[in-house]
Amino acid sequence: MNSQLLFYSIKPFIPRTIQINIRRGIVKRKLLKAGGIWPISKSAANKPEDWNGWPDGKKCVLILTHDVESYNGSGKCIQLANIEKDMDLCSSYNFVPEKYTVSMEILRKLTEMGFEIGVHDLNHDGRLFSSYSIFTQRAKKINTYLREWNACGFRAGAMYHNLDWISELNITYDCSTFDTDPFEPQPEGVNTIFPFVIKRKFTSGTFVEMPYTLPQDFLLFILMKERDIKIWKEKVDWIFENNGMILVNTHPDYMSFNNTCNYTEYPVRHYIELLEYICNNYNGKFLNIQPKELAILINKKEYQIN
Repeated sequence: MNSQLLFYSIKPFIPRTIQINIRRGIVKRKLLKAGGIWPISKSAANKPEDWNGWPDGKKCVLILTHDVESYNGSGKCIQLANIEKDMDLCSSYNFVPEKYTVSMEILRKLTEMGFEIGVHDLNHDGRLFSSYSIFTQRAKKINTYLREWNACGFRAGAMYHNLDWISELNITYDCSTFDTDPFEPQPEGVNTIFPFVIKRKFTSGTFVEMPYTLPQDFLLFILMKERDIKIWKEKVDWIFENNGMILVNTHPDYMSFNNTCNYTEYPVRHYIELLEYICNNYNGKFLNIQPKELAILINKKEYQIN
């Protein structure tokens, strides 16, 4: 049994606080070797060969995504969506179909509010890519949920990925990669702050890969215990300087909407400050659209030269 499967097999029997303390120790050790590649890998700013710029002369695109990893997290989605809507921003909410009971009412409300729904893994148990046979079996179920939820985007649990296999999903885009993040279980990044097109291996056609380009909230505020958004701000500024894609992946599960935070929560104010920082400092210079809308633009190559 490999280390990934071993971890997920014993994880249910390890208290959450111990899990986090173990992961904090791992992050602390890896951080010593992350200089020069995290949170910024300068070579990730290299533009694709056929890059002509963002639509309407925008300097950057802002893609907001949320992975909802528990039933408790799903109960926070509407409150979070209201915050974004008040700031005239849109995002996507990705739900795990078979880990908890997904409320179709919440999906309906989010859709009516103008937000996108995506599929986040199937069980989120770390086994999706453990073998090709397991993947193909689960892919059939994932495709069913994609159809039932009228979704076209996917992200695997824990950022495990195999883009050849993922091409079997009926998706327009995938978000299971990152530019640089040596703290992930599968730490190899795609080293770009731009979306790119993947040619399907087993069938005809393509899909768009969208790596997240800001460190995840769980890493920063739970594992690293950061008290402010300094790292987010520095990365945002660098991405704007290089006309890249700011793709944020946060989790309502870990956000606290009151004045108290438990062991696995951080103040939602951190996320609000990130949005305010972008809107106040780069007003009119960025394009905020849903991931599926960006995928359509990428596939149609609807760009204007900056």
